[in-house]
Amino acid sequence: MSKSKLTFSCQTCGTLYPKWTGQCTGCHEWNTIAEEVTTTATASRYQGYSGKQAQITRMLDVTLHAESRVSTGSQELDRVLGGGLIMGSAVLIGGDPGIGKSTILLQAIAHLSQNLKTLYVTGEESPQQITLRARRLGLTEDKVWLLADTHVETILNHAQIEKPRVLVIDSIQTMHTSLLSSAPGSVGQVRETAMQLVTFAKQTDTALFLVGHVTKEGHLAGPRVLEHMVDTVLYFEGEQDNRYRMIRAVKNRFGSVNELGIFAMTEKGLREVSHPSAIFLSRSSEVASGSIITATKEGSRPLLVEVQALVDQSHGANPRRLSVGLDAQRLSMLLAVLHRHTGISTHSMDVFLNVVGGLQITEPAADLPTLFAILSSLRNRPLPHDLITFGELGLSGEIRPVPGGQERLKEAAKHGFKTAIVPKANDAKKSIDGMKVMAVQTLKDAVDCFEELS
Repeated sequence: MSKSKLTFSCQTCGTLYPKWTGQCTGCHEWNTIAEEVTTTATASRYQGYSGKQAQITRMLDVTLHAESRVSTGSQELDRVLGGGLIMGSAVLIGGDPGIGKSTILLQAIAHLSQNLKTLYVTGEESPQQITLRARRLGLTEDKVWLLADTHVETILNHAQIEKPRVLVIDSIQTMHTSLLSSAPGSVGQVRETAMQLVTFAKQTDTALFLVGHVTKEGHLAGPRVLEHMVDTVLYFEGEQDNRYRMIRAVKNRFGSVNELGIFAMTEKGLREVSHPSAIFLSRSSEVASGSIITATKEGSRPLLVEVQALVDQSHGANPRRLSVGLDAQRLSMLLAVLHRHTGISTHSMDVFLNVVGGLQITEPAADLPTLFAILSSLRNRPLPHDLITFGELGLSGEIRPVPGGQERLKEAAKHGFKTAIVPKANDAKKSIDGMKVMAVQTLKDAVDCFEELS
C-alpha cells in the first residue's frame, strides 16, 4: 500500500515546503521551489548494506577483508581513485557536457570487461551509439554488456540476474523510480535512485560508477546529499576547446583527496599524460618579462607550471585586479604586503595574472612566484629561464615554508632548472646536482634575489 502526497522542494538543496515560495530558506536561492508528487510506502523500503538485520558488534570482533584494487587500465584514473578501483565502492563523476565523462568510462569498462563482468547502463544514448563510439575509439566489444533503460527497478532486476562486478549508470539525472511520480532529474528522483543503486552496490560488492550532470555554476546537479552517498567524487576540469582534460578527486574514502589525473583528448579517446609538467612548461624560446616557473603540489605529485603577470598603467578610476588560475582576493593581499614592506606601489596600475595551461592553484606556495612575476612585468626585467621559486608570504613580510619542498626541488632539477629561490625552512638538506638553491626568510630578501638575478 502507498499514498500520494503533494510537496514542494528546492531543486538545489532539497529542502521541503508545504506550499510554494519564491526563495529557499535553506540555500537562499530564488525560483528553485518546484512541485513534486511523492508516493510514500507504508512498509520500509530501505535495508542495511549487509542486507540482514543490523546487530551491534564490538570493533575487535569485526572481520576485515583484504582491500583488493583493480586497475582501470589508466594509471591517471587509478591515481585519482587512490590506486585502483575497489569492489563495492560507488564513484560519482561530474563535469561539463562533452568533456569526456562517458568516453573515459567506456574505455575503463572495455579494459575491466576482460577480467570482470561489466554492465554499461545508458539513459541518454542508444546501444548503437555506444557501439559506434567504441569502434571509433578502437575498444574491444565482445565482453561489454549494454542496457538502455532509465527505470531503476528494471535496471536492478537485470543486475541481480546478470550479477555484474562493475556497473556504470550514465547518467544519474536520467534515472527514475516508481516510488516517486516526479520527473527524472528532480531532487527526489536523484536522491531515491542513487540510494537504491548505492545500496545494491554495497550489498552485492559491485563497483558502481555514476555519471552526474553539473549546473551552470559548475556544481553537481541534484541534492547535496548525493555527494555524501558515494565513496568517491571526481570532477572533470578543462575547456572543450582545450586538448587537455584534468580529473580531480574532491572526496575519496579509499585514498587521498585533491589528486589530479591529466589526460589528452585524441581521436582514439582520452590518453593519459605521463609527464604533465612538460605540458605546462611549453614556454616561448624568447626571454620575456612577467613570466616565472613555480612548483605546485597536486595531491602527492609536484607539477611545474608557468605563472604570468602583466602590469600596465591604468586608464580608469579603479585599477583592475584580474586573476585566472589563482585567487583574486589573495592577489590583492599580496600587492598590499608588497607595498607595505618594500614600498613598491601598484595603486595606479592594472594587474593581470594568469596560470598557463588552465590549472587552478589553490595552495599558498604560489605567493612568491606571483610577486616575482609582478615585479618582472612592472620593471620590464625578464627572469632567467632556468629559475624556479615557491613559498608562502605572510602578512608581516615573512616567507613561510610549504609542504613537500624537497620533492618540488627534485622535480625542478629533473627538468633542467639551475636556480631555485625557496623559503629558508625548505632549503635542500643536501646539495642537488646542477642546482643552486637560494633560501630567503623575508620579502626583502626575496626582492634582493630578484635584483641580483634579473
